[in-house]
Amino acid sequence: MRFCFHTHCFPDALAPKAMAVLTENAKVCGYIPHTDGTASGAEKVLKSAGIDGALVCNIATNPRQEHKVNDFAISLAAQRGFLFAAGSLHPESGNMEPELDRLAAAGIRGIKIHPDYVGMEITDERFEKIFSLAEERGFFVVTHTGFDPVCPDRIHATAGGLLAVVKKHPRLRLIAAHMGGPRQSRQVLEKLVGTPIFFDTSLSAIRPDEREALETILREHDDRRILFGTDTPWSDPAAEIAFLEGAGLSERAKTNIFYRNAATLLAAGH
Repeated sequence: MRFCFHTHCFPDALAPKAMAVLTENAKVCGYIPHTDGTASGAEKVLKSAGIDGALVCNIATNPRQEHKVNDFAISLAAQRGFLFAAGSLHPESGNMEPELDRLAAAGIRGIKIHPDYVGMEITDERFEKIFSLAEERGFFVVTHTGFDPVCPDRIHATAGGLLAVVKKHPRLRLIAAHMGGPRQSRQVLEKLVGTPIFFDTSLSAIRPDEREALETILREHDDRRILFGTDTPWSDPAAEIAFLEGAGLSERAKTNIFYRNAATLLAAGH
């Protein structure tokens, strides 16, 4: 079994416009899309790679957008099919608690945040309510980490910032996407390996200059706190699988990473 804990898609009517903007941004680092941005497109590509299910990581990039973003997450959850869903909260939202109520009622037990897209450091006090509510209610939080082409000159979720968050919120299940972040794998090794933080493995296959460090993180971090991810459409799912298969991990570790850890985190939801 393989479950991708990090993929993206959009409502059919929005997908062409969203993908056009994102594809233009992604040119900075040479990322090319592998789907058309729709749910059906994501499902087709992921299934063809031998993946059995996936979590769609929705992102509210402004407070006005939050409710509609969560509407889409709830619509995906209602289908109870191949795609699972994470909702999203914006750090300047005035409706965090009602939105979490809606998500919980739909069986959704996690949210995605993106410090770069909202232009705030992950240690910004405006994220504090999100982390406190998630900790209190048992929601996991997936966060983008490291470099992002939307703001190539500044990293808003550094290894040091992530460490500060988990120290302040010890019961928070914080998932650092992209193995703690593109272009900061050495800092992740120094500061985050061995801590309670979770990692997802998305985008590992397209970072050959960091491969040695990424494989070291996989071997030295608790394999019960690592989740397979692809970041579809921005990486080839088959290549992401091949990266993990070639990392020299035990069969137990691969089972945990590819499926068991995701099943544990999602058990209270879908």
